[in-house]
Amino acid sequence: MSGHSKFANIKHKKEKNDAAKGKIFTMIGREIAVAVKEGGPDPSNNSKLAAVIAKAKANNMPNDTIDRGIKKAAGDGDNVNYVVATYEGYGPAGTAIIVKCLTDNKNRTAANVRNAFTKGQGSIGTQGCVSYMFDEKGQIIIDKEACEMDADDLMMLALDAGADDFNEEEDSFEILTAPDAFEEVRAALEAEKIEMASAEVTMLPQNYVTLSAEADLNNIQRILDLLDDDDDVQEVYHNWDE
Repeated sequence: MSGHSKFANIKHKKEKNDAAKGKIFTMIGREIAVAVKEGGPDPSNNSKLAAVIAKAKANNMPNDTIDRGIKKAAGDGDNVNYVVATYEGYGPAGTAIIVKCLTDNKNRTAANVRNAFTKGQGSIGTQGCVSYMFDEKGQIIIDKEACEMDADDLMMLALDAGADDFNEEEDSFEILTAPDAFEEVRAALEAEKIEMASAEVTMLPQNYVTLSAEADLNNIQRILDLLDDDDDVQEVYHNWDE
């Protein structure tokens, strides 16, 4: 059982996102377009698309919006010109940051990401410089208040479906899976009508870094805020213990 509460961060992230839900839906729409282009419009035969749909549902994206995005991408696939760009670097006090982008202009995106790091007194590094500090995992967060199933039953359901680990936090349950087992576990939970606060394949830090100096706290928040404001940035992973 983990003592590091992740649901508080999820709730904080969702509260911020609610103020800019249109941006979140646009970001997920890009991910849908790329997933359809790479693997086709049928989520049962396209695990990447199935994972993006799960993420969309966890962010309360309406089903008809999801369906429209899939149909548009399937009928307009040749015009989907987003490419994946990943940047790794360091924030204050050696904190590790990974930035995943979908962009139609890599030069613009690279300049914007570099600017965010620079303004927060951080630095861009080479590919692989910090990713070894993270593990790629399927992560499902369930709000305890929204879950009627007993914790032991929920754990057995998840483990039987292929989950690697089950953690109980003060206000939530966390289910971790290997990336290729994520969709099967998520589908098993969905079949039992279990509401998921978050469901995605993510990068989890192996260790967290605590910052105490006011300058460091201000700088890492500046980096994260600038990245959050960038339309090309899809995900930001870091090992700062907020």
